[in-house]
Amino acid sequence: MTRGLSIALATLALLPFASHSQFVANLAMLTAMSAALGQAWNIAGGFGGLTSFGHVAFFGLGAYVAAILQTRYGLNPWLGLPAAALLGGGVGWLIGLATFRAGLRGSYFALVTLAFAEAFRVLANSIGITGGGSGILIALHPSAGNFQFADRRVGYAAALALLALATFAAQRLSIGRFGAYLMAVRENEDAARALGVPAVRVKSAALALSGALTALGGVLYVQSYLYIDPPTAFSVERSVEMLLVAMIGGPGTVVGPLLGALVVHAIADTTRSLIATPGVAPMLYGVVLLLIIGFLPGGVARFAIRRAHA
Repeated sequence: MTRGLSIALATLALLPFASHSQFVANLAMLTAMSAALGQAWNIAGGFGGLTSFGHVAFFGLGAYVAAILQTRYGLNPWLGLPAAALLGGGVGWLIGLATFRAGLRGSYFALVTLAFAEAFRVLANSIGITGGGSGILIALHPSAGNFQFADRRVGYAAALALLALATFAAQRLSIGRFGAYLMAVRENEDAARALGVPAVRVKSAALALSGALTALGGVLYVQSYLYIDPPTAFSVERSVEMLLVAMIGGPGTVVGPLLGALVVHAIADTTRSLIATPGVAPMLYGVVLLLIIGFLPGGVARFAIRRAHA
């Protein structure tokens, strides 16, 4: 079943390359980016049970570091990728150490991450290097060396590469020792500690890995749209979308975020084309999430697996 689903998803991923429509390629890129960010959230929130409401902090940091390095210091945009990964991973590690050593779990941890994201938004809105409320506009110079692509299909390929990287990390977690430690801490942290699992270090490392991947998503976003400002970089809605993608698809599963991104963007794109009223799509997200929690608590992926084994 997993092999068949993987083949189906791979075939679906290749379809936009057969079209010359930039609109279709842009929709595909946004969906792949959403899946990659959802997979990054899934590493901490799904496999580790670290429910974060402020994962957009890593996304915004990655976007800003890439924009600042090239506009303020004239560095090649490709250097934004390792810089963003290091910054996102480092901030994730520090947040993990600060919160987990203090014994914060569950809703307390979720609120702390939300507070960090809001703090970064206020900071980006206040200091000069980020352009304040005006944001940062990157000059248009399309070329591979400048990490700017006129053809959206190339941007889609970059989003697929990030999705493949995040999915590979999730797949290794699902079968590796570190992943076993992480899931043991998720199920019963006290019991895991009693068995010798270094819970604080394991959770901090998971948050660092998740933060690094999310920051790479921020770089991809800013190089695709060449502009970033505080409301875009640190939008709470983006954090909610990451969470929804993982929860709807199946938290703690490898293919869950891929399926969740397809569901979420199908709802969003259909709603935008049929209903002009603002706020309808978020309302439908909430309805779908409630249905998932009530009837498919394991998400779409676990439901499909159960049906295949029935």
